[in-house]
Amino acid sequence: MTDEARSAGNPRVGWYGDDFTGASDTLATWAERGFRAVLLTRIPEPERLAALGPLDAVGLAGATRSLDPIAMARELDPAGRFFAGLGVDVLHYKCCSTFDSAPQVGSIGAAVSALRPHFPHPNLPIVGGQPNLGRYCLFGQLFATAGASGEAYRIDRHPTMSRHPVTPMDEADLRRHLARQGLGRLGLVDYPTYALPSAEAVDRVAALAATHPDLLFDVSREQDLATIGEVLWNWAGRAPLVAVGASSVARALAAAWPAAWAGTRGAPMFNPPMLSPPIPGPSAAAGPVFVLVGSLSPVTRAQTAQATRYETVALDVARLIAEAAYRDAQAARIAQGLAAGRHMLAATALPEAEAAEAGAGAAEVGTDPQPRLGALQVAEATARLAAAVLNRIRPARTCIAGGDTSSLAIQALGLWGLSHIATLGPGAALCRTHADRADMDGLEIMLKGGQMGQPTLFDDLAGGG
Repeated sequence: MTDEARSAGNPRVGWYGDDFTGASDTLATWAERGFRAVLLTRIPEPERLAALGPLDAVGLAGATRSLDPIAMARELDPAGRFFAGLGVDVLHYKCCSTFDSAPQVGSIGAAVSALRPHFPHPNLPIVGGQPNLGRYCLFGQLFATAGASGEAYRIDRHPTMSRHPVTPMDEADLRRHLARQGLGRLGLVDYPTYALPSAEAVDRVAALAATHPDLLFDVSREQDLATIGEVLWNWAGRAPLVAVGASSVARALAAAWPAAWAGTRGAPMFNPPMLSPPIPGPSAAAGPVFVLVGSLSPVTRAQTAQATRYETVALDVARLIAEAAYRDAQAARIAQGLAAGRHMLAATALPEAEAAEAGAGAAEVGTDPQPRLGALQVAEATARLAAAVLNRIRPARTCIAGGDTSSLAIQALGLWGLSHIATLGPGAALCRTHADRADMDGLEIMLKGGQMGQPTLFDDLAGGG
């Protein structure tokens, strides 16, 4: 697409998030850097997209992380067609920063196969780390911290991700891991490349791409991303391409955004009346806050334990799944507390017998005992509870912790989009909802993945930074 067409506000970047929590982190990445970005929950009508005004980046939030390859193709083919129709230069397939995926569940290879026909570039870049979240890729090996400031582990020895209940990471070499999903013959741009003089680094990447068109890029430091961004924009200058990785792909593209394009950027995206400007940083909530914890990750459980400003409601998962009357009673109890001005935190808890059976061992290794009840069942039940609460009362802020729960809850609420308000912690973005229903429009909501955020995140949401 020509720069003349760009002056009308056509986005240069699109991203598809494999779950809602990660998609909102990419939204924050763009918005924090001053780019005009919006996250959509479904492919929009042309009139709705036009009403948003000029945009630099457009996202679609999905749930492919939990789908099989056939279902992924059904979801991603129309998404690829949509982004190609927008004329974006780069389509970013946003996967989890820990790359947890498998050939039959959330396959990154299946995602690439579905999207690449719409962006038939000869090269496929895969960015293998995100240092601001404690994710590092060194000589193709992925490392990740446990918690906001914990020790970094090789991913196959990580206390949580190596024992993930659905997609355990048993291989640290991302080339081997992705080869299982159909992405074989990946070349590697190792991290010492970024220390070379610029011209030498460019020549080295070009030589690698000549023999291995699909390249995995190491990332050990934030400054590595600017070099990667230059490569991505150089490739996109030849033809639109797909890029894979966490929000580090957006960070790389933003860091290397060509200066020549600055003049093609229009008025700030928040000029349209349907979107309000972001607030300057995380301020205190203007009223009671509702937090729903549907995740049993050790990081989220630690955040729950450190939350001191909330009245806590322990949810019986089995009853929440099986009994509509129980769900309605809990929703009414939570809404009543919010109406009285109290911050309310509802957290799933195992039935007593299963909790005793899970014992300390599960907590020690960071496993999630919920698969016995069915992870999807738990997510669906907690999402229904979230919708039941928000249909009764409008809190000042809401947090939904848990990737699948967040995705399903947003769908249940009938939202069509999210815009960024502020970032409260690593991977924890506070967003504003956009919906046709007036009672669901303009809510302040944070969608939090299991590994994201500082220990005091829930109290910070209520009281500000």
